[in-house]
Amino acid sequence: MKNISEVTVFILTGFTDSPALETILFCLFLAIYLFTLVGNIGLIALVIVDSRLHNPMYYFLSVLSSVDASYSSDIVPKMLVGLVTQNKMIPFYGCVTQSFFAVTFGTTECFILAAMAYDRYVAIYEPLLYTVSMTPRVYVPLIIASYVGGILHAVVHTGATFSLSFCASNEIRHIFCDIPPLLTISCSDTRINELLLFLFVSSIEVVTILIVLISYGFILLAILRMRSAEGRRKVFSSCGSHLAGVSIYYGTILFMYVRPSSSYALEQDMVVSIFYTIVIPMLNPVIYSLRNKDVKRAMKNVFRKFLCEGKMTL
Repeated sequence: MKNISEVTVFILTGFTDSPALETILFCLFLAIYLFTLVGNIGLIALVIVDSRLHNPMYYFLSVLSSVDASYSSDIVPKMLVGLVTQNKMIPFYGCVTQSFFAVTFGTTECFILAAMAYDRYVAIYEPLLYTVSMTPRVYVPLIIASYVGGILHAVVHTGATFSLSFCASNEIRHIFCDIPPLLTISCSDTRINELLLFLFVSSIEVVTILIVLISYGFILLAILRMRSAEGRRKVFSSCGSHLAGVSIYYGTILFMYVRPSSSYALEQDMVVSIFYTIVIPMLNPVIYSLRNKDVKRAMKNVFRKFLCEGKMTL
């Protein structure tokens, strides 16, 4: 970063200055964060422990859980500290780090959701070739490419954003160091940054959404060919949770980033940011677990095993 900023510390103003409301928000977001960690780490542990979950579908799901837990951990702890201690300052390079990881995990999740759609297409449209088509030589590179794509995307935006000058204000009217609110307080010309943000985010969204739509187009054809109502129900059960997760996540990302900076609104944007950085990582384990018989069976087996071991020790 050649252009060193005049600002050495940023202030994340967050939602409110009311101590009573901040206490309520602290309790709420702490509960959500703990539920997020337990749900996502628990799902990863289930995939590791239960051999019946050792297939590409659940490997992708465990990677999604790791991304969600990391995404939430990048943002929520600092926000909780600000709510409980009133210390809302974040060092310049702390802001760089938070922004970098937020973009990395957010972009990686887009790619992972697209890879999961492709996996469902292969499993449903070509079930006899699934074990041959989705080998480690296929799904491991897909997972690695998702992370690499997220890191490269983060390098572009954090490099472009933090090479700007921040001399007018150091107050970020947001809950974390997100790119759009940072651009609004820069005293540099941000038109190139806004163009980069629009082009890169819209390109990633268009490509990944196309992969999802094409995959589900073939899945729909497979469903129409099925004569068994039970078979159709199983397919809908398998794909419904993924479609719900994709729709919610892509919709909020498109709303947040693919628009001009003149349309940014503080309260509205913070609510949307909370949704895709805090709420969705909490919801994903629930969405993918409650409608999945294999995951529910694995959970029952684990609980049964712990109960049996507990009785034996007694």
